[in-house]
Amino acid sequence: MLDADSTLIQDEVIELLADAAGSRDLVADVTERAMRGELDFAQSLRQRVLTLAGLPETIFGEVGRRIRLTAGVPELIAGIHAGGGVVGVVSGGFHELLDPLAIELGLDHWRANRLEVDAGRLTGRVLGPIIDAEAKAVALREWAAGGRIALTQTIAVGDGANDLRMMDAAGLAVAFNAKPRVKREADVVIDHCNLSQVLPLLGLRG
Repeated sequence: MLDADSTLIQDEVIELLADAAGSRDLVADVTERAMRGELDFAQSLRQRVLTLAGLPETIFGEVGRRIRLTAGVPELIAGIHAGGGVVGVVSGGFHELLDPLAIELGLDHWRANRLEVDAGRLTGRVLGPIIDAEAKAVALREWAAGGRIALTQTIAVGDGANDLRMMDAAGLAVAFNAKPRVKREADVVIDHCNLSQVLPLLGLRG
C-alpha cells in the first residue's frame, strides 16, 4: 500500500491548490510540520483546506494537469500485478484529484478525503471523516482482509508521520524519501526517488 503525496506523486496536492488560492506559503509550512509529526494531522488539514474557500471546482482539472507521477510507479504497479498482488493507495489528499490518477494507473484500491463544493465553489471544508494516520491503517487492514491477504504479506510505503500507523500495521514498512522520524521507524529506507526499487523487496522484478 502506498501513500499518495510525495510518494505515488512528487507533489503535495494541497499546495498546488493553495497556489491558486494565494496561500501556498502558509499551507506548505503547515504541511511540513504535520508530516514531521509536530501537528495533529486532522486539525492541520482543516486549517489548510479553509484557505481554499472560494476556489472554483474547475481548479481540480487545472491542478490535475500539474501533478507529476513519481518515477517507477508504472513499473511497480505492473510488477506487483504480474506477481499476483494488489496495489492500494490511501491519501490524506483528495478524491477529486486521486480518482482520475487511480483509474489511469489501474490501482486496485484507493481512498482519500473529499472536499465540499457548493454552487461550483470550494467551501473550505472536508466532507466526512478525515483520512488520518489511523484511517490509513484501517484501510490497509480492510483491503488485506478483503483480499484474504495476511498482514505479514503486506507492505506500506510512505514519507510522513501520518503514514506511521499503516507502516506499523504492515508486514514491511518502507520509508520513501521520508522525514527523519519515518526513516527511524521504518524497516527499509529508500532515498532514491524511484518506486520500482520496491519490487526487489517483494522478490519481484520490473
